[in-house]
Amino acid sequence: MILFPAIDLKDGACVRLFQGDMDKATDYNADPASQARAFSDAGFSWLHLVDLNGAIEGRPVNDKAVETILSTINVPAQLGGGIRDMATIRMWLEKGVNRVILGTVALEQPELVKEACRAFPGRIVVGIDARDGYVAVAGWAKTSRVKALDLALKFEDSGVAAIIYTDISRDGAMMGVNLDATTDLAWALTTPVIASGGVSALSDLEEIKAVEDSGIEGVILGRALYDGRVDPKKALAILSGTKS
Repeated sequence: MILFPAIDLKDGACVRLFQGDMDKATDYNADPASQARAFSDAGFSWLHLVDLNGAIEGRPVNDKAVETILSTINVPAQLGGGIRDMATIRMWLEKGVNRVILGTVALEQPELVKEACRAFPGRIVVGIDARDGYVAVAGWAKTSRVKALDLALKFEDSGVAAIIYTDISRDGAMMGVNLDATTDLAWALTTPVIASGGVSALSDLEEIKAVEDSGIEGVILGRALYDGRVDPKKALAILSGTKS
């Protein structure tokens, strides 16, 4: 199981939001590239990058910060936020992003997601962010009337590498992962699921690891890592199954 440390970019800095609210951001590092190096040096095998401004505006905004990170690290990275057409997908993949995350377009243009999967096999991830079980888009500013599972099922057998499932109410709130909703989604799909939102302690990772057979491929870790509540070495040991 992969542990993805999150680097969320707002106005060029590394931040964490509370429940997706751009007005409730905590700044953690004004130099995202140094944060990326620190995560790589700590032993993380992937990075999870999000252009928060881009998610709101529908186009890349923190592209310079992302490019600097990509030139700094020697581990693969997945990127989401403001990626809403084939040209932008292709651009980021050519610049060195290993997987792009499609969120808003997954709801609004599902055929684009399928086209991207055909063009770039194994390099397209769908991000499904749910508020009370319904899909939220445009940087979580809008909530649809489409259920998370219904959207995920549209991409079965389309070649999506993974589904990132985020419970918005848990994100940045240190309340623990919504394990029931995440495992229900994972059991219902053949596509691997990545859990996101709410991890606050090593015990949360232990609970997720215990249901790995449901189809959960990994976990995204944010505020708890920055605040020091979760020790990277212990967290990696839990998810790799090497904890003694």
